[in-house]
Amino acid sequence: MGDAAAADTAEEVADPEQGRGHSPEKYRQAARLGAIRPPALTLRAPFQRPVADPAALTVRGPNQDAGRPYPVRIDTASPDTTTQTPMTLGIDVGGTFTDVAHWDGAAMAVGKVPSTPSDQSDGVMAGARGTVGAGGRADLLHGTTVATNALLERRGARTLLVTDGGFESLIEIARQDRPSLYDPFADRALPLADPDMRLGVRVPVAGHDGGIDAVAASVAAAVRDRGAEAVAVCLMYSYADPAVERALAGRLRQVVDVPVSASAEVVAEFREYERFSTALLNAFLSPEVSRYMGSLADRAGRAGFIDEISVMRSSGGLVSLDHASAFPASILLSGPAGGVVAAAALGEMMGCGTLISFDMGGTSTDVCRVRSGRPEVTYNREIAGHACLMPSVAVHTVGAGGGSVAWADPGGALRVGPRSAGADPGPACYGRGGAEPAVTDANLLLGRLGPSAELAGTMALRPELAVAAFERLGSGLSLAPVEAALGVVAVVESHMTHAVRAVSVEQGTDPRDAALMAFGGAGGLHATALARALEMDGVIVPPYAGVFSAFGLLLSPPRADAAQTVNVTAADRERLPATARDLLEASRRQIEAGSGRPAQTAALIVDMRYLGQAHETSVPYTGGESWEVLCERFHRLHAERNGFSRPADPVEAVTVRAEAVGAAALRWADLPVFEPEAGDPGRGARSVIGPTGAAEAQVWWRPALPVGAEVTGPAVIAEGESTTCLAAGERATVHETGALRIDW
Repeated sequence: MGDAAAADTAEEVADPEQGRGHSPEKYRQAARLGAIRPPALTLRAPFQRPVADPAALTVRGPNQDAGRPYPVRIDTASPDTTTQTPMTLGIDVGGTFTDVAHWDGAAMAVGKVPSTPSDQSDGVMAGARGTVGAGGRADLLHGTTVATNALLERRGARTLLVTDGGFESLIEIARQDRPSLYDPFADRALPLADPDMRLGVRVPVAGHDGGIDAVAASVAAAVRDRGAEAVAVCLMYSYADPAVERALAGRLRQVVDVPVSASAEVVAEFREYERFSTALLNAFLSPEVSRYMGSLADRAGRAGFIDEISVMRSSGGLVSLDHASAFPASILLSGPAGGVVAAAALGEMMGCGTLISFDMGGTSTDVCRVRSGRPEVTYNREIAGHACLMPSVAVHTVGAGGGSVAWADPGGALRVGPRSAGADPGPACYGRGGAEPAVTDANLLLGRLGPSAELAGTMALRPELAVAAFERLGSGLSLAPVEAALGVVAVVESHMTHAVRAVSVEQGTDPRDAALMAFGGAGGLHATALARALEMDGVIVPPYAGVFSAFGLLLSPPRADAAQTVNVTAADRERLPATARDLLEASRRQIEAGSGRPAQTAALIVDMRYLGQAHETSVPYTGGESWEVLCERFHRLHAERNGFSRPADPVEAVTVRAEAVGAAALRWADLPVFEPEAGDPGRGARSVIGPTGAAEAQVWWRPALPVGAEVTGPAVIAEGESTTCLAAGERATVHETGALRIDW
C-alpha cells in the first residue's frame, strides 16, 4: 500500500506519496457531546512507535537534494505554503510507512513518515504537520487501513444480529463452498456474531407501528443484557421492501445508544447470506472506525490547518467522514485503492490499453487489472473470510512485502510470509530489535539496496544485522547467507507471480497483453522478474512510485455508489429504466451533498444472467436504451468472459447499479512538465548478486535522468522513496511523464 521497502539516498549512491468531506468542526462538536468518542491512545499492537518528529519528514520537490530532511518551511522549489493558497494533501497509511503527497495547484511534493500502528492518526498528523508550513492550509484526502486491521485482528464491536425468527443461524450456515477445496482441516472464518449474540424476532407487516415498538423493546433489552456494542438488523426480504427494516432500525436508534446498521441501508441486494454478512461487517466495524474518524477530525481541528477531510472508499473514490463512519464496510480496501486509481490514470496517459497494477509495500502486495483507463471493480468479494457486497477495486492481496519474514517450516522448506515484521521492529536491518530476516534484508544483502541505504531519507539500514539474520536462517537450512537470501527472493517472487496470475489467467485474460505497473517502495525491485516470468508486455515504474497510493488520492474524485436488486425479465422490462433513473439521481444527490459540487459523470451498470444461472455479468447500461440492445451487450460480454454465449436463451436483469463521480483535486494533465534535476545522474557502481552470480551494476539517480534517457542492466535506479533494479538485458527509458518504461 505504498510502503517503502527500499530507497537509496543521494549520500549513499554518491559513495562507490477534490473530494470534499465534512468539516472537522462538526466532529469536534459531536465529540464534545459524546456522539463520537475519540479513542485514548491505547496500545493496539505488540509495539508502539512514538510520534514521528515532523522535522524528520523527507519531502522532495522537483529540484530538492535527495535525502534532505524536511525543513520547517518548504523549499522555494516546492509548493509555497507561506501564503493562504489552499493545498490538497493525500496521506495513505501503510504497514511500515505513512506516505504523503501534496499539491498546491502548481507543484507536487512527496514524503514519508513511519506508520504508527497503535493509532494511525499519529502518523497522519505528523505527515501533515511536516508538509503544511506556517500559514498554510490544506484539505486532507486519507487512505486508511483502520477498518481492515480491525477486521483482521477482530477488534470490532460485540455485535447483536437481529433477524427473522428461525434464521438466526443463516450467518453461520453461509454457503456450501469450502475455504480450501482439498484441505479438510481448513475452517471458515467464525461469524462476527456468536450464537448468543443472535436474536430472532417476529416482525410485523408494514404500517403496524405498535408491533415495531414491541420488537424494538425486546432488542433493546437484549442489547443491555448481552452487552452489545453494535446492532445489525437483517430481515430476510428487506432488499425488496425495506420499509419494516428501516422502521425497526429507526426506532432502535431512539432507544439504544449503540450504532445500528440496517442491511437494506448498507446494501439493498438479494442473496441473504452475503447481505447479512455485509451488514454485520458494517456494525462490527462502526465503533472502531467512528472513534478513529472522530479522533482524526478532532486532532485536525485543534491543529488548525486542515479544512476538510475525505476518506478513500474501496471502489476508488472519496467519501465524507460522515459516510466513512456510517458505512465502514465501504472503506475496507481504502488503502490499496489510491494506487490503482493512479495506475489507471497513468496508463491512459501513456496509451497503455491493459495493465496490471503491482503495489509491493512493507506488509503485502496488491495487484489489480486495469483496462482502458478503468480498474476492474468487483461487487461481491470475501475479506478475511467474510462476504462483502460493497463495490471495490478488484485487488488481489498476498502477504508478500518488504517486511515479510523468512522462516523454515518443520519439513525444512524455506517459507516467506505472510507474517510481516511491520513498522516496528521491522526487518533485522532496521536495527530496532528485529532478529528474523525479511525480504528487505535479502535485498540489502544481495546489493539491490546499497550498504548505506536509508528508507525515506531518514532510516539508516544496518547491513551487518541483515547478514547475521541470514546466517541464523541459513544455518538451519544448510545454506550460506547469500544462498538463503536468493531463496527468499525466489520464494517471494513466486508468491507475487501467483497473485498476478489470479487477476489475469484465472479471470480468463492473457497477461502477455498487459504491462506491469510497479510501485510501492519495493515494487521496482521485483517487477521485471515477475513480468518476464509471465511474458508480459514490459514494466512501467511511475513517478512518485514509493508514494503512489498517496499520490493516487489526489487523482481520486468524490464517488457515490448505489445498487438495487430488481429481477427484471423481458416480461416486465419497463421496470428497469425507472429504477435506474432513481438510483442515478440518488447517486448524483449524494455527490452534491458531500462535495458541494455537481457530479461530473455518472454511469449505470446492470448485473445480468441467463435464467437459471447462479452468477451475473456486469453490463454497462445507458438509461432508456432498449432491452434488446442491453441483452446483445450482455451476450457479447458473457462470451468474452466465459468463452460462450446463448443468444436464444431468456435473460434476467438482476441488480441495477449506479455510480456518480465528482471532480478530483488533480488530473494527470495538470502536472507540470517533467524536468530532471541538475547534475550527473550517474552514481558509480556496486556488485549486485542474482541467480547467475554477482554482476557489476551501474547506479543511477532517477530524478536526474532526462526524458528519453536509456539505462541498460545490470543497473540500479535509485530515488528518494523506492528503488528499481534491472537485470542484464533489461532496458529502462524515461517517458515524458517521468515514468520508466522497461523492456527486454
